[in-house]
Amino acid sequence: MCGALRTADAGKKAVLMGWVNKRRDHGNLLFIDLRDRTGVMQIVINVERGKAIHEKAGDLRNEYVIAVTGTVKLRDANTVNKNMPTGEVELVAEELRILNESKLPPFLPSDTALTNEETRLKYRYIDLRREVMQFNIELRHKVAKAIRDYLSGQGFFEIETPFMTRSTPEGARDYLVPSRVHRGHFYALPQSPQIFKQLLMIAGFDRYYQIVRCFRDEDLRADRQPEFTQLDIETSFLSQDDIMGLMEALVRHFFKEVLDTALPNPFPRMTYAEAMRRYGSDKPDLRNPLELVDVADLVKDCDFKVFAGPAKDPKGRVAALRVPGGGAMPRSQIDECTAFVARYGAKGLAYIKVNETARGRDGLQSPIIKFLSDAALTGILERTHAADGDLIFFGADSAKVVSDALGALRLKAGVELKLVAGSWQPLWVVDFPMFEWDPDARRWVAMHHPFTAPKGDDPAALRAAPGEALAKAYDMVLNGSEIGGGSVRIHRQDMQSTVFDLLGIATEEAQKKFGFLLDALKYGAPPHGGIAFGLDRLAMLMTGADSIREVIAFPKTQTAADPMTDAPTEVSEAQLRELHVRVRVPPPS
Repeated sequence: MCGALRTADAGKKAVLMGWVNKRRDHGNLLFIDLRDRTGVMQIVINVERGKAIHEKAGDLRNEYVIAVTGTVKLRDANTVNKNMPTGEVELVAEELRILNESKLPPFLPSDTALTNEETRLKYRYIDLRREVMQFNIELRHKVAKAIRDYLSGQGFFEIETPFMTRSTPEGARDYLVPSRVHRGHFYALPQSPQIFKQLLMIAGFDRYYQIVRCFRDEDLRADRQPEFTQLDIETSFLSQDDIMGLMEALVRHFFKEVLDTALPNPFPRMTYAEAMRRYGSDKPDLRNPLELVDVADLVKDCDFKVFAGPAKDPKGRVAALRVPGGGAMPRSQIDECTAFVARYGAKGLAYIKVNETARGRDGLQSPIIKFLSDAALTGILERTHAADGDLIFFGADSAKVVSDALGALRLKAGVELKLVAGSWQPLWVVDFPMFEWDPDARRWVAMHHPFTAPKGDDPAALRAAPGEALAKAYDMVLNGSEIGGGSVRIHRQDMQSTVFDLLGIATEEAQKKFGFLLDALKYGAPPHGGIAFGLDRLAMLMTGADSIREVIAFPKTQTAADPMTDAPTEVSEAQLRELHVRVRVPPPS
């Protein structure tokens, strides 16, 4: 391989094959940088060793595929390239074969400033030749291998589950596959192997895993893919703590194997309620030191209705976010922050500039301080640990709007002020609510999914107070990204039926969609639980890439299209007739 030769190989014969990365013509001497996925090797072609090979080398262009036979030689001391692992040796060519020519590509793998992602994806096979992309794909492979090695050593079986199954839409839309044999019927591509892995537990395969493709026809988002890869895991007879401990050890294992990085042991744990209170997010980035501070009790009796209203509302929240050194922000930048939080439903963004804490009220600057008592102002300064030169932002609205808006502002301020420090900060978030109330649909929806077990084994108690129930659910968070989500599952048919009923899934509908699972739960289902990790997101974090598209060999665009193959495409009328499908295209709006 081009990147494998070292000084110990001097004097040996070698045959290298790869792509021409660069050609340099020095008259009687030609230098070729030959590249493959392992690196680059300098080839020397001397006219004195043969005019024919020298002339053939003169025809080479970037991205030609060639084979070179020669002898490994130590470079002269003044020509050593310390920036290359192979920089102390070169291959003196004795034979050259052109295996294939190449047109001039739309960009070269050596180009570093590639900004047009559409072009990169259209010519992905060229893009994948770039060093950074080959590093990303190789790291992803190493992660997958380390996962398989670890789980196999822990007694897990890798078992495949079906790609064509029945449609049970409970969140994102399914991708549907029409059946030619069963007229008018459709398969669905799986959003997750969830039900099948639970059936495997009932079947007695107590430790299962699968690195599996999943499919979700979601509304378009910047960093989502219609098809993605997850590590899917399920176990029987283990407690929540047992499962979390085993999964922690797995993540520590592949971080050590792939990045030679030691993660904490054990990972810290935080309840969902605490995460939302302190960080406004259920996936907090612990590298960011900024925190939200509740101040409703300090302002509930003030004359400022914007604060007093939410402060007295059981479903409201008034919180503060201290921005160190933010007092230097001009009004234009504060207005930008106001516009930013408006994206999350905030109707405004009150603030106080802290000029001199020692002067009390006179050392503060804000349109709102006239509405606040001295005791409230003192309490806010003490609770936020504000210092001279700081800025305090306030959110006052429903608890969700305040958490979403100030949580996002916390992340923005942390990055812009360069406060994010440290490398890897993993975290377990636990004790999620079992249900969320959907005011539009006027019904409960599952916080995770409808197969998650509640804390407590009494269906009647769950039915009596669904809004107070906590789930046996756990998310693994890394640097502000959720990398894995799991739960202990419901293994009793009566509890599963109760949950379906609370979610507004009638008995007939539940039987139609999930009857095979409900039936299986009657036949000795063991206690079981598991987790799913997003492999694309994990690889993105571990490579330092900006997007999951940078770690997927052939991703789709943000509009779920593939510029390289021009998918999706129309199909012929004959194919549609064979599938008994008629297409109705809506008229242009």
